[in-house]
This record gives sequence, structure tokens and C-alpha cells, in this order.
Amino acid sequence: MTHQDTTPETAANKAADSTTGKAGTAGTAPAVPAASADPSKWGRVDTDGTVYVRTTDGERAVGSWQAGDTAEGLAHYARKFDDMLTEVELLETRLSTHAGEPKHTLTSARHLRDGLAEAAVVGDLEALAARVDHVVASAEQAVEHAKAEKEQARADAVARKEALVVEAEQIGAEATHWKNAGDRLRAILDEWKTIRGVDRKTDEQLWRRFSKARDAFNRRRGSHFADLDRQRAAAKSRKQELVDEAESLTESTDWGPTASRYKQLMADWKAAGRAPRDTDEALWQRFRAAQDRFFARRSEAFNERDAEFAEHAKLKEELLAEAEQIDPSADLKTAQNQLHRVQERWDEIGKVPRERMRELEGRLRAVADKVRSASDAQWRRTDPEAQARVDQFRDRVEQFEAQASKARAAGDERRAKKADEQAQQWREWLSAAEQALADR
Repeated sequence: MTHQDTTPETAANKAADSTTGKAGTAGTAPAVPAASADPSKWGRVDTDGTVYVRTTDGERAVGSWQAGDTAEGLAHYARKFDDMLTEVELLETRLSTHAGEPKHTLTSARHLRDGLAEAAVVGDLEALAARVDHVVASAEQAVEHAKAEKEQARADAVARKEALVVEAEQIGAEATHWKNAGDRLRAILDEWKTIRGVDRKTDEQLWRRFSKARDAFNRRRGSHFADLDRQRAAAKSRKQELVDEAESLTESTDWGPTASRYKQLMADWKAAGRAPRDTDEALWQRFRAAQDRFFARRSEAFNERDAEFAEHAKLKEELLAEAEQIDPSADLKTAQNQLHRVQERWDEIGKVPRERMRELEGRLRAVADKVRSASDAQWRRTDPEAQARVDQFRDRVEQFEAQASKARAAGDERRAKKADEQAQQWREWLSAAEQALADR
């Protein structure tokens, strides 16, 4: 890059507008005019071809020009000055755009500054020196800022890894949602690998804590699943026993107790826990098939029984129609015989549906009660002891009446009167006994 087409004013304005970003010094960079615009302002070529540059300390020889016109030689050294200015501007651009390491920019600026005293160029060396000093100062601040940012980034990286370690330690000590916790530890490790800037010593210390937490989690998880495997092995053994018993009961016809046993087997199955996945479902299918087989047979048997019981109910209704025609008041003995035959046939018919039992048994009981009531009434009327008492009382009345007649015939009125009184007493007792017999 050259400055042959750049006016001193343009170069000065451009330099004056150049400021550093947040990584450099604040303020305006010193302006440096382009030497190629007017080389003779900054130097000269002697008659012997020696090229001089003018400085505040006087002229300094910077080279020799023997190739031709002195103006060309002066322009050549002016272009070299402009090239140095361009190099300075490039360093400023690197600082303002944060391209590259500020430390490298500082080294380059210092190298330029150190070489100015011997630079073989023609131009405003004082302005260029001030410009270079500005760049050096800006670069030094950028280096400090970068250092501070690096320290902050390191502190942030340490803090983040510390937070990840704390989280991992909590997972290692407490987590029981094994899949989610395992996934989180893997995510922590992935994030860990992306964090840069931690010094080696600190990083190793944090890594040891993280590894210890992860190992603790893996041990607890391994122990959990080992226990789970043992539990599932025990559950498998227990469920195999339950399946064997369930299958042994499928052909039972002891419906009630067997159904109760299947209910208990189901409760035991739920309490047994889960067996290994590859066997749990297979055992369950066998258990359910055995249970379904028994209850299907029971349902079939109950359906047959219900049909049979319904037929029995129909037969008993017909028998009741006959029984309810029995009239014990006409002939008790015949009625009793008829009832006995009905009861025998009733028992021979067998069971009826449960919901019909009360109705049908009640109707038969009413017939039996009617016959029994008639029998009881007759028994009371024909009670031998009661009749004997009546006969006894009648004999005693007749006996005392005979004594009274005999005493009266003999003229013994006193004895006759006494016999009449006794006869009257027994007559009252006879009347009471006859009334009691009639009331039964």
C-alpha cells in the first residue's frame, strides 16, 4: 500500500479520526501527514546523492540515491515513510477491531518504535513517533484489558465448573431417579469439556471431585439395580409358585373355595413385585390363562345349574298348586298323607334359584302350617289325660249322687245332704274340665 494519491490533509484527517475501541486508550490518535504528498518538506538529496530527513534535532542521513533524478530518490524514501505509517494504521485497526492478540500488536508497535531512530525514510518522524507511542499505549491497555478479561473468564470458568461439581456431588449422594440423573451427569460432562481457561491445578482438583461424585452415583445405582435384580429373582421364583398352583386348580369343581383361593393368589401375585421383564409377562399370561380356565368352567357349570334350578322352580310351582288344594278340615289324616307326599316330591325335585327360594319355601310352609294347626287342634280335643279327668269327675259325681239317694232312703238326711254337697263340688269340677276340653 502507498500514499502517492493521498493528500496530506486526507491522511491527517484519517489519522485524526482513528480512535481505539474499548481495548485501547480513549481519545484521538495523533495525525501524521503522508510524506509522499510533499517529500521535499521532510527531506532532501545532497549533490553527492546522500538522502537526508529533517528532524527537530537537525538533519539525519537515511540513505543514498544514485539511480537518477533526486526528486525520484526523495519520493522513494517518502513512500517508505508512508509504508511505515500504513503499518501503524494496520496495528490500530487490529486494536479497534480486536483482531489478533493485543500482546502481538504491542510487540509489533514497540518494534516499530524502536526502529524509528534508524529508519531509512523521509517524512514527519516526530508525528509518526507520537502516533506509534499512541499505538503502544493503546496496545498496553488492550493487553491489560485482555488480561483482566482472561482472569474474569477464568474465574467464570472456575465458578461454572464448581457449580457443576456441586450439582454432580448432590446427584452422587442423593439422586434416585437413575435414568434422569445419569443423563444429567453425561450432560454435565459434555458441558465440562467445553469450558476453557481454568488453570491446570484447579481443573484437576475440580475434576477429581466430579469423578468422585460420578463414581459414588454409579456405585449407588449399581447397588440399587443389584438389589432390584435380587428382588426380581425372588419375585420370579414366587410368581412361578403361584402359576404352578393356579394351573393345578383349573379343573377343580369345588367352586367356592377354589374361587376364594384364586382371589388370594391374585393378591399374592400383586404383593410379589415385578419379575425380570423377559419372564414377568410370560408368567402373567400363564397365571391369567389358568384363572380364566377355571372361571370359564365355573360359569359354564353355573349356567347349567341355573337352567336346572329354573326347571326345578317350575316343577315346585306345579307341586305347590296341588299342595295348596289340601283341606285338613275335611279329613285331617288324608291331608297329612297328601302333605307328606308333597314334601317327599319337593325334596326329590332339588334346589331352585336363590332368588326364588324364599317365595317357594314360604308357600309350602304355609300349607304345612295349616295342616299342623288342624292336627294340633284335634290333638287337644282328643287328649287322653284330659278325657280321663272328665270321666273321673263324672264317676265321682255319680258316686256321691248314689250315696245321697241311699242315705235319704235310709232316712239319714244328714249323710244325704253331705253327699249332695260333695256331688255338687265334683259336678262343678266336671263342668270346668269339660269346658277346658272343649276349648282346646
